[in-house]
Amino acid sequence: MEKQGHREMEGGPSESHTHIRLLKVNRELLVTHIRNIQCLLDNLLKNDYFSAEDVEIVCACPTQPDKVRKILDLVQSKGEEVSQFFLYVLQQLADAYVDLRPWLLEIGFSPSQLIQSKTIVNTDPVGRYTQKLRHQLGCDSKFMLCYAQKEELLLEETYTDTIMELVSFSNEILGRLSSLACLLDPSSDVLSEHGETVFIFGDAGVGKSMLLQRLQSLWASGHLGAEIKFFFHFRCRIFSCFKDSDTLSLQDLLFKHFCYPEQDPDEVFTFLLRFPQAVLFTFDGLDELHSDFDLSRVPDTCCPWEPAHPLVLLANLLSGRLLQGARKLLTARTGVEVPRQLLRKKVLLRGFSPSHLRAYARKMFPERAAQAHLLQQLEANPNLCSLCAVPLFCWIIFRCFQHFHSAFEGSPQRPDCAVTLTDVFLLVTEVHLNRTQPHSLVQRNTRSTAETFRAGLRTLLSLGRVASGGMEQSLFVFCQDDVEASGLGEADLALGFLRTVSALGPYGEQQSYEFFHITLQAFFTAFFLVVDDKVGTQELLRFFREWVPPREAATASCLPSLLPFQRRRGGRPVGSDLFKNKDHFQFTNLFLCGLLSKARQELLWHLVPATALRRKRRALWAHLCASMRGYLKSLPRLHSGGFNQVQAMPTFLWMLRCIYETQSQKVARLAARGVCADYLKLTFCNACSADCSALSFVLHHLHKRLALDLDNNNLNDYGVRELQPCLSHLVVLRLSVNQITDNGVKVLCEELTKYKILTYLGLYSNQITDVGARYVAQILEECKGLTHLKARPIKWRSPVCGR
Repeated sequence: MEKQGHREMEGGPSESHTHIRLLKVNRELLVTHIRNIQCLLDNLLKNDYFSAEDVEIVCACPTQPDKVRKILDLVQSKGEEVSQFFLYVLQQLADAYVDLRPWLLEIGFSPSQLIQSKTIVNTDPVGRYTQKLRHQLGCDSKFMLCYAQKEELLLEETYTDTIMELVSFSNEILGRLSSLACLLDPSSDVLSEHGETVFIFGDAGVGKSMLLQRLQSLWASGHLGAEIKFFFHFRCRIFSCFKDSDTLSLQDLLFKHFCYPEQDPDEVFTFLLRFPQAVLFTFDGLDELHSDFDLSRVPDTCCPWEPAHPLVLLANLLSGRLLQGARKLLTARTGVEVPRQLLRKKVLLRGFSPSHLRAYARKMFPERAAQAHLLQQLEANPNLCSLCAVPLFCWIIFRCFQHFHSAFEGSPQRPDCAVTLTDVFLLVTEVHLNRTQPHSLVQRNTRSTAETFRAGLRTLLSLGRVASGGMEQSLFVFCQDDVEASGLGEADLALGFLRTVSALGPYGEQQSYEFFHITLQAFFTAFFLVVDDKVGTQELLRFFREWVPPREAATASCLPSLLPFQRRRGGRPVGSDLFKNKDHFQFTNLFLCGLLSKARQELLWHLVPATALRRKRRALWAHLCASMRGYLKSLPRLHSGGFNQVQAMPTFLWMLRCIYETQSQKVARLAARGVCADYLKLTFCNACSADCSALSFVLHHLHKRLALDLDNNNLNDYGVRELQPCLSHLVVLRLSVNQITDNGVKVLCEELTKYKILTYLGLYSNQITDVGARYVAQILEECKGLTHLKARPIKWRSPVCGR
């Protein structure tokens, strides 16, 4: 009988009334599992299968089961076509009738061409909410966020992939991820089957937020995971702004603070709880979450209806106590550790490779002439090119390219012209301050840089006051009262340095603001500390107290702590905030060094009394050199192979960056004297090509030979070029696992064969082909003292070379 029924169904309308019989035989199943009658009535009415009177008859029934029975009676009475359409609605609106999916698959329902031509409208609360989410997230992610509020760049036209590397729990590289879809693939590259969170980390500005925005855009357009029905995006800094007394239910957090369903929120929330695997959460910037809220006073929450502090909800979402099975993407800056039991994948963002940089240049400058000119300038200035490896800084430099072009005009080959990060941010500030000038079609703006900053000093000090106040408390979102108290007006906000927080924040109806990026807040904090004459030397140096190696703090990650919340007992902090990232302080120190450099002296004389400026400079230089000397002395030493070896931490890189930002050869010489070891090991420090500029700036002042280990970083060819000034001192050079190509090996060959003092060269696991192998062979032939060489694997292009 069952086989016969299937044959009748396949026969179509001319056969026996199979669809009517299906409804009769499975009447009890349908009455039990059909909970949404409105979708059925809407579609039957829209396609003229039901009249208004039929709908009234159904709605007059007292209970839900009675209404379903009445619909079945009316459908069957109207014939085979209506019965088939009824089944078609159940099939197409799978989320509304999720309990009937197995049955529909079992009966192998296949509608006729006539029925497939009918229009189905989705009035189900879950479906409508998914559509609303897609629309809202699509609007939010359509444009790339810019410094200038008037500028709008389509994300689709400007987004460029970055290097994504899958790493182990101990941050060893396991391979590259080829696409964004690999992040959400539940079966591949899994570190732990029990973990639910994909943890994405990388340095500030490397593109973590942009990656999430791209995922958001893909989901909104239906190109990311058809099985994902809900996408909730939260920025972790928002959770820092709630008061200790604030409580929310999970439903309120998702709906009131993100996107509210248009109809029947309880039904939507029930569906969400029932199918957590259909939910994707993205939490951006765990390192920006700082709070004095004491989680130890609050029991773990696993009831989705029970109100709790928003931080408790966040902690329990990440741990899986709430919505177990939901997918989560969590981002943070390098140095933040997350308990491994939570992690499904761990991904390190490296920024732009040279090929990514060229692809980004093509998108930003479609005209070939402008594109070629830009790339020529970058090639002529490897230091500038190194900064472009960080997508945020690359975007800023590209947007200000015309200004850099005018600075280099008439001298296209300027490889020795050092452009620091402070230069870039000062240029951005000048460009946007000049936007307040009236535009003229026939006359260019002739204000000097000093005049521009002097005219905008009040605005800059107000921005600095907001930035500094937030930096002291590690807060990155500001309410309207904070902004107004600083003296900022509408015209100041229109400059674009501060932007409104788009999502409904903890300040309720009150407008919230944030700086475009954490590095911008750090820049204005440093500017305020330098320019405000009320700031003394002790206050100037307060953020240098945060020079603690991130990995030393990270070694305590085995402690039973989940998030970077300060635990307090009796009102005093217990220990230190082990997982708190210090990069916002480090960037503030970096910009302090840049602003107080000799090159900025002429500008600052127009803004700060000369005596105050000299006093602050002397205090900073003395502290900088003493800190580096003391830091290197504190590192444990290992005597091996005739070398006095130290393993430097990422904090050492920050010190070098600060010294480089000063562009002071005197400070660099004093710092070099503090390098008492002759073997510097900087492995797994996430050093980028720009760090090689800072490293060379100090090390080329050494008067002794040195061993340098930079294995497992992200230097690429630009970094190799930046190392040239110090290669004359190196007897050991380890550059394995650094994305170096044949071009980088060529630079090494040209330099190392000049001095012929090298005894050890490490280049394995790079991107070297047989072309680069010839340069390696030349190094081996001419450097007679070279006893150790590691250069595999080689990607042979020529079969003959391979043999």
